[in-house]
Amino acid sequence: MKEKENFLKKPGVQSVLTSLICIILGLFVGYIALLIINPAGASKAIITLVKNFLNYPTFPAQMKYLGNTLVKTAPLLMCALSVCFCYKAGLFNIGAAGQYVAGAGAALYAALAWNLPWFVCLLLAMCAGGVLGCISGYLKANHNVNEVISGIMLNWISLYTVNVLLAKVKEQASPYTFNLASKNPSSILPTMGLDKLFSNNRYVTIAIPLSILIAILISVILTKTKFGYELRATGFNKDAAKYAGMRERRNIILTLTIGGALAGLGAAFLFLTAFEQWSVTQSSVPGMGFNGIAATFLGGLNPIGTIFSSFFIQHINNGGAYLDKAVYPSQISDLIIALIIYLCGFVLFFKSFINARISAGDGKKAKKGGNA
Repeated sequence: MKEKENFLKKPGVQSVLTSLICIILGLFVGYIALLIINPAGASKAIITLVKNFLNYPTFPAQMKYLGNTLVKTAPLLMCALSVCFCYKAGLFNIGAAGQYVAGAGAALYAALAWNLPWFVCLLLAMCAGGVLGCISGYLKANHNVNEVISGIMLNWISLYTVNVLLAKVKEQASPYTFNLASKNPSSILPTMGLDKLFSNNRYVTIAIPLSILIAILISVILTKTKFGYELRATGFNKDAAKYAGMRERRNIILTLTIGGALAGLGAAFLFLTAFEQWSVTQSSVPGMGFNGIAATFLGGLNPIGTIFSSFFIQHINNGGAYLDKAVYPSQISDLIIALIIYLCGFVLFFKSFINARISAGDGKKAKKGGNA
């Protein structure tokens, strides 16, 4: 019994448990919302939403649409890693959404206007996102401008700048950019045979394994390197880090630059698959960057945890598309994700509750042992 108690006290185990609590409560409240809208089909609707690609009757179809979920999981994971990496250094990178937009603009313009190959487009997307993050970092480190304020401002500047830029490479009869497959096939990410695993889904590319490898690399950097230690030390106490001889200003700028590069790369991972085209008339910042915040906290602020949380969030997002639109709005999936984000704010409370229950159990055992 002692081993079981020690197991439950581990921070990693508690992070998993609290994330599961957030998910279950979020789904439960979402189910209540479905009951309010139409109680007759609420149970079927919540099951349909959770099943997502499993709603298809054949295995090939399930694998194909699982591939679609994974295609959008890769950019979400990169945005989550962007937020997570910066958060470890005590910075809240809400500008990941704008950095994602900048990456999309750079990748698509390079592919469509300059006909560059995919690997160059990836590098340019990273640079574009990194420059945007560097601006926030410079303002934070040298002028004490809160990164949240500068990030939000840059989100909108990025959106309208990219809309103007990509208007030069859009279709004449629609607001969407040219299709990469017909305009510049060399800019599409290679599949390396992964498409065959998902019923010849041509959108499944190396972006998926690359994003997972990057998550592992970020975890190693943060936990096993001097650079990662300095970043975390700066996040815990900037003044103490400075006193210890660490270059806290450089660390702030570098952290947000890397965070921006990760978000920009995430955009390239999506748009260079030709899965989506950019609309130059959109007036709102894409939600991918903001959903990255949810994936970060649901993943327990752990790069490895964000792999699973990103897949879950995208799974729920895609599942909303299978609801009966005549009865339920597809945005119910957004409601559930929003609830999960809100509940993530109570993670410390859930952990305290778990520890209190464990301590109470230990106390009862000690009392029984004393009486014996």
